[in-house]
Amino acid sequence: MKKFTLRVILLNTNLGIAIDHVQKVGFSPLTIYFFWPRNDAWQEIKNELRSKPWISENDKIELLNRASQIINYWQEKKASRNEIEQVFSDCNFLQNI
Repeated sequence: MKKFTLRVILLNTNLGIAIDHVQKVGFSPLTIYFFWPRNDAWQEIKNELRSKPWISENDKIELLNRASQIINYWQEKKASRNEIEQVFSDCNFLQNI
């Protein structure tokens, strides 16, 4: 079973990424949302993960790589919400607020 997942908010000009801890039933929020390009979301996620020594280095690398992939895809492709959700189907997408 996967231990962590990314939670994503797609806005018109920003992308929010947070990390959830996967539970037997549902998810438990592990971080706040970090917004790109408003801030350097990747660096903020990296800093947040550093503060959690109980998360393995492999899990940290996996989460950071996936966050990079989402940020780059969103930024470069300007894809529709449906397309991004299909490409990153392992992530949880929050409906527009």
